[in-house]
Amino acid sequence: MILSQTKEITLSLLDAFKDAGNVALELRAKGLKKEIKPDNTPVTNGDIEVNNILTKKISSLTSQIKIISEETSLNKKNENLNNFWLIDPIDGTSEYINNREEFTINAALIINKKPVIGVIYAPAKKRLFYTYGPSHAFEIVNNKEINLSEKKKENINLITAVSYSNDLKPDILKLHEKFNVSKYQKMKSSLKFCVVAACEFDLYVAEARAYEWDIAAGHAILENAGGKMTDFDGNEVLYGKKDFKNPSLILKGKYVL
Repeated sequence: MILSQTKEITLSLLDAFKDAGNVALELRAKGLKKEIKPDNTPVTNGDIEVNNILTKKISSLTSQIKIISEETSLNKKNENLNNFWLIDPIDGTSEYINNREEFTINAALIINKKPVIGVIYAPAKKRLFYTYGPSHAFEIVNNKEINLSEKKKENINLITAVSYSNDLKPDILKLHEKFNVSKYQKMKSSLKFCVVAACEFDLYVAEARAYEWDIAAGHAILENAGGKMTDFDGNEVLYGKKDFKNPSLILKGKYVL
């Protein structure tokens, strides 16, 4: 798939993401309907409505490409997937349920097991990030498209990290020490990928946890902005793995490569 195609698809998705974000916020304001899934994680009517909006739009743009979503069983048993969409309608559902801001809406297009397109929207923060190719990763700021690959870090001597917990496990603490992290901040959802891509933080480290739909869009945005993501052993992270489980992750912004 060439750059002009990925660009057209990506830009055609942005209004659907904004609409989905508005629906998510409206449903939360009215009072969410919550259930507990078999894996003991929560799901709401907001997750389902956002999933419906994104799936419908993506299907209209690329009807021949399979869609894997966290909130449906469709296509999850397929093996040897190479080209497919990954959707996480709401990443950070607990944040969403508890009226906090760090939840995101996510979709990524995987081509040959690698993320090519990524869109992440944090509706409560009004932050929209997207990418459709190398050096083409953006955030919309004040209705202007800001190229993340051109962003500069304010203090290149200060290395900061984001973490999904305030209590760092020993393996993560060792990596923070390796990269001379001065301080870290707890942050939920795929917003972690975006703030590293935007040079607001430098590092995110996580042991093997979560699923491919949690990370694919952020992976695309980070790498197309000039950052890099590997597992703890330096291996490339590919998609379409059995059960869609993630390996360990190291996200590095372009100033710590």
